Amino acid sequence: MQFIKNGPDVPDRLLQAHEDGEVVFFCGAGISIPADLPKFAGLVKKVYKKLNEQPSTSEQAAIELKQFDRAIGLLERRIVNGRTEVRNCLPLILKPDLSLPNAIATHEALLTLSRNREGHNRLITTNFDRLFEKVVANKCLEIEQFKAPLLPLINNQ
Repeated sequence: MQFIKNGPDVPDRLLQAHEDGEVVFFCGAGISIPADLPKFAGLVKKVYKKLNEQPSTSEQAAIELKQFDRAIGLLERRIVNGRTEVRNCLPLILKPDLSLPNAIATHEALLTLSRNREGHNRLITTNFDRLFEKVVANKCLEIEQFKAPLLPLINNQ
């Protein structure tokens, strides 16, 4: 089924699974691009630039393999106070521009789509940005949130 002209064809099986509460939405950095935030590769590049560092050979290899989390982990271990330095520069890089049109429209839509019949959201994000939290606060939504590694068991909730 197509919901919008020239949009993706959503299989009936997926629609039924969603109706049955069997779908979990996994959201990555791409959903935050409308707020002028980088994808994971861009974030890694900006971290190195902000810290005035060049990737080591092993870090560069991880980047080329698109293992961005590994590259950041290697960087954190290589530089003095690495974990603190990297974590301190992330908020400087991850400043969304909420004045842009549709900056958080995707986040709003996903919070609506991920809600099952019982009112539970079934959404996992790998994002460092806080745009989902921004939508939750703006719309005064009551959404139970979990942070890894303490995630709930999924049993049709």
